[in-house]
Formats: sequence, C-alpha cells, structure tokens
Amino acid sequence: MCRNIKTLFNFEPPATDTEIRAAAEQFVRKISGSNKPSKANTAAFEQAIDDIDAIVHNLLNALVTAAPPKDREQEAAKARARSAQRFGTVVIDR
Repeated sequence: MCRNIKTLFNFEPPATDTEIRAAAEQFVRKISGSNKPSKANTAAFEQAIDDIDAIVHNLLNALVTAAPPKDREQEAAKARARSAQRFGTVVIDR
C-alpha cells in the first residue's frame, strides 16, 4: 500500500475533491512507477487518474458506517506522535 495515500472515509469534515484527486494521482504514480509520464503516456496517465477519482467518489458516497466520524485534527496529532516515536524526531504540534 502507498504510505502517502490516506484514509478518506468517515472523517469530519468529509474528504475534499482535492484530497480524492491527490490520492488517485498517487495511486496511478505508484502503479505506473512514474512520477511524471512521458508525452506519449500523458493521456493514459490522466485518464487513469480521472477514472480512479470517479470510482473513489462513488465508493465514498456508497459506504455506510455506524461509527462516529473521526476528527481530522485528532488523527493528524496521533500520526505526528507515531512518527516522532518511530523516527525519534521532535515534531512541533501546530
């Protein structure tokens, strides 16, 4: 799994179109093994991003849960704490 792709479901506020698009782009980059496609592959690269973006929107709209939405700031603070513990670095809490 790509480490940079973050969970987008069941957050308050909900995932934005920009976050969904970024996740789709990261996924396509990982699958293709390319950060930036050649001119010959640009159309296929962009089409894949568009397709995955639409699929993720459909998925997030269809998923249901009884769990309360997670708070983005609290989850980000937990991630920073895990990172500081794992890598032994000082992380400034914003």
